[in-house]
Amino acid sequence: MLKERNQTFKLSFIILDLLNAGLSFSIAFFIRYYLLEDGTFQLSLIDLKSYFYLGLLLTITQVLAFLGVDLYHPRRGLSFVEELFSILSGIILNLIVMLALLFFFREISFSRLVIIFFATINIVTTIIIHYLFRLFLMRLREKGYNLRKMLILGTGQSAKRITDVVQKHAIYGYLVIGYLSADEKSSDLKFPILGNLSDLEEILKSNRPDLVIYALGDKEKNYLHSAIDSCDSEGIELKLVPAFSEFITARGRVEGMDGIPIITIRDIPLRNGYNKIVKRIFDFCFSLIFIIFFSPFYMIIALLVKLTSEGPIFIYQERVGLDNKKFQMIKFRSMHVQEKSESDTKWTTKNDPRITSIGSTLRKLSLDETPQFFNSLLGNMSVVGPRPERPFYVEQFKSSHKHYMRRHAVKAGITGWAQVQGLRGDTSIEDRIEADIYYIENWSLFFDLKIILMTPFTGLINKNAY
Repeated sequence: MLKERNQTFKLSFIILDLLNAGLSFSIAFFIRYYLLEDGTFQLSLIDLKSYFYLGLLLTITQVLAFLGVDLYHPRRGLSFVEELFSILSGIILNLIVMLALLFFFREISFSRLVIIFFATINIVTTIIIHYLFRLFLMRLREKGYNLRKMLILGTGQSAKRITDVVQKHAIYGYLVIGYLSADEKSSDLKFPILGNLSDLEEILKSNRPDLVIYALGDKEKNYLHSAIDSCDSEGIELKLVPAFSEFITARGRVEGMDGIPIITIRDIPLRNGYNKIVKRIFDFCFSLIFIIFFSPFYMIIALLVKLTSEGPIFIYQERVGLDNKKFQMIKFRSMHVQEKSESDTKWTTKNDPRITSIGSTLRKLSLDETPQFFNSLLGNMSVVGPRPERPFYVEQFKSSHKHYMRRHAVKAGITGWAQVQGLRGDTSIEDRIEADIYYIENWSLFFDLKIILMTPFTGLINKNAY
């Protein structure tokens, strides 16, 4: 239902953004090589060709960045602040990736001013175009253009939920004309009850809805066949809201397998191929940039660890990650050398004698965890995700804490939603699980960027570390 309109909605914005990005680059190029060069072009044909390919690449990667930060997700009305933040995130992400690529590929020298001008112009023009296009669509809907009339069978909680969804996505142009009543009734229905279920054929003929939503409970399940026959006879589309929809999260979806509908109760965005690829590319690029810029600090920390206690600089701990698979997580050693059985099964306590003199500082500032960017670079961890736990504690927690194992539906992360909420160290396991599941079910690249930006302020200093 909303999916079909959403695809058209997204495609319209993608086309607009492709055209706008291309125009923004052309303006940026004109400013740099014409206005700033006293009104004359002084580039060779080869240089012009190179800039053409750069502009084409920037245009495509800009739209990919917008898709990555979920810019095209439908919003309630015109949330200008949310739209602005998403646009800024997408353009900054594209700028970082492009500058990183130009840093490694120096065979052709491009003017950095062109890219900066492009980003600046693109921010302003994208904000204006998106605002005006959303406003244009809303005005069309208000005037009744391209509206689809919807009749809802049922007056219970499922009917109320589908009404709320339709109103939330009003920009898609669905209009609820009313309900047909059943035994169960919600107290706050927003549209009129047009009659009883037995009046369906008459209502279909007199009101001619474009779409009928079957939102009846278990008590009225025998009415489904009659509803299908009535809609078929009038050539009206019927869609079904399952009676057990209260178990399905906002990310649930229905898939088809050789014609058999299969309902996913809890959809995980990062299980989708496109999102998985975007996440992996981002993890690789971000980790590589971090390792390059942080390398001097790696050497200083390694020297301090070696000089202040005997033992290796790094330690490798077995942790549980994606799909309950174990991997070796790398950290700077912050404790005196101990038996593996003790390090794997003993929780860190206040004033723990195992912690070295430099280890206490490393743990407080989370510097002992920075080598995990090598884990992210190799692909067995992510920059953002639930923190990985030792197998010994996973076995304990999965039986004592409900939904704990759902944390392993995605890769473990260096930072995460739980960490920036202050849920690390000696804090509530239940609260951590709730935060991790929220992240898993609501993932977007924009959400990852938000967590990364919050980490230096709320998730870097570990107040619960000993």
